[in-house]
Amino acid sequence: MSLGDTGLPRRDVPAAFDVGAAAYDRLVGASPGYHAQLRLSARRMRLPADGQGLRLLDAGCGTGASTAALRSVAPQADIVAVDASRGMLEEARAKPWPASVRFVHCPVEALAENGVTGPFDGILAAYLIRNLSDPDTQLRALRSLLRPGATLAVHDYSVRDSRAATWAWHAVCWGIIIPAGWRQTGDATLYRHLWRSVLTFDGARQFRHRLRDAGFAAVHSETMPGWEANIVHTFLGDAPR
Repeated sequence: MSLGDTGLPRRDVPAAFDVGAAAYDRLVGASPGYHAQLRLSARRMRLPADGQGLRLLDAGCGTGASTAALRSVAPQADIVAVDASRGMLEEARAKPWPASVRFVHCPVEALAENGVTGPFDGILAAYLIRNLSDPDTQLRALRSLLRPGATLAVHDYSVRDSRAATWAWHAVCWGIIIPAGWRQTGDATLYRHLWRSVLTFDGARQFRHRLRDAGFAAVHSETMPGWEANIVHTFLGDAPR
């Protein structure tokens, strides 16, 4: 798989995640803030009453870290978790889950064809939108799956609005992420894609505009505490009432 200026061709991204799936949890586990940040984004969705009676979608669930984050704030909700990478989904399914969590192997572009239909009371999309070939169409599709007033939370890297964040991203990728990925898997393609795709992804201001253009209301974003401020963000938007 060859990399362009923006990373891998988006059709090749699931296969790259297949290659990295077995080592993925070890790599993100070495980042002390990774799981805490996902939980923070899930809390920012303002899901009521421990999720009782709610139906949630984890769009791009990977190995289940974002699914666990949703469960931490909405333990009584029914959760449908989908991913286009078979390898990542196999890692997720191998973990202990209650019957209220269901995993579906499919790309987010083909939810209905795979039996995943709305309405949902909330959607979490972690590290997903940056890896889609047509993000605007898919954001509109996700909005159509939400009940009126329900929230989409997009959890992702965005560094283009901050020169300091951009240089920090270069340093972290080439000093830690890419070498660690190579040591764990013998293939740095996925991690070099991560580096490039983040550099060319929307700045926070631009992505907020993208959400508004997709029809979301009450759009805003919040970054993370600590050294990843202005690097990792939660972007939030509601389906219009």
